[in-house]
Amino acid sequence: MSNQHANRSSFVSLAETYRGMFDIGAAINASTLESSKGLLQTHYNSITAENDMKFERIHPEPGVYTFEIADRIAQFASDNGMKMRGHTLVWHNQTPAWVFKGADGNPVSREELLQTMKEHIDTVAGRYKGRVYCWDVVNEVIEDKADVWLRQSPWLDNIGEDFIGKAFEFAHAADPSAQLFYNDYNECQPEKRDKIMRLLKGLLDKGVPVHGMGLQAHWNLAGPSLEEIRQAIESYASLGLRLHITELDISVFGFDDKRTDLTEPTSEMMELQAERYDNVFALFREYRDVIDSVTFWGAADDYTWLHDFPVRGRRNWPLVFDRSHQPKASFHRITQL
Repeated sequence: MSNQHANRSSFVSLAETYRGMFDIGAAINASTLESSKGLLQTHYNSITAENDMKFERIHPEPGVYTFEIADRIAQFASDNGMKMRGHTLVWHNQTPAWVFKGADGNPVSREELLQTMKEHIDTVAGRYKGRVYCWDVVNEVIEDKADVWLRQSPWLDNIGEDFIGKAFEFAHAADPSAQLFYNDYNECQPEKRDKIMRLLKGLLDKGVPVHGMGLQAHWNLAGPSLEEIRQAIESYASLGLRLHITELDISVFGFDDKRTDLTEPTSEMMELQAERYDNVFALFREYRDVIDSVTFWGAADDYTWLHDFPVRGRRNWPLVFDRSHQPKASFHRITQL
């Protein structure tokens, strides 16, 4: 790092750089809350619980709620004047099996599952009312396969397509002031984008309280193209929805790159990543009238879900701070406006 960058990093805050444009967030867990505390306080003004508000963590058994870690994260946000995004209320993944099956091992009825969903949303969204300002209510229900619309899941199997609208209605009743988002990945891929648009438009036409679209933005050095990102932003915004970038990271590997031999990123990777971050943040700034929040899925490269995914034993370096919490070239590119 040059002396100029070292000096800049001592006083340039990522959140302050974008104040008045959009919030800058990070997804955290109990461990990174402690290890990244100073970094979070300096550079982020929004927090998402990476896993600790998901069904299996917060509601592992019937009638049992484990709020300790989620409460700690929410308190950290409050103590530091940060906004708190809620993630996530209804998802096919990280939901315990008891939700979908009765004591006899058979699938529960539509009515029973709707009641479980309502009780869960009432309890969780109700607990954080006034502290969590928005929720990713429904997560990843669109199928990636081109010839299938909705992802097969126990929610869909047991309730039917209207489980999606019901989740939003329950969330709105539990906290009428919260902003409610649909959240998905591969959200800029044209075929999937169009299916997401079909879902959102159908919900809005029925009067379902959907307020925003969450673009996960798990991207890499090559894709999606800037034009695909632009088209997705314009499409979702055309529905009158607010947009959040909810889970941003830029992998240094393409999805089909299965290498495991790198213990450090190459200089070429870091330069390409810096250029990529520079370009996507320029696009976010261009659409700041519809984008309210940009959240990184992690605070720094020492912890990222992309370690071991999709290739076990492989490290990745997808964020704008390195493993030592020092700003990378990508950080300097997106703070030099």
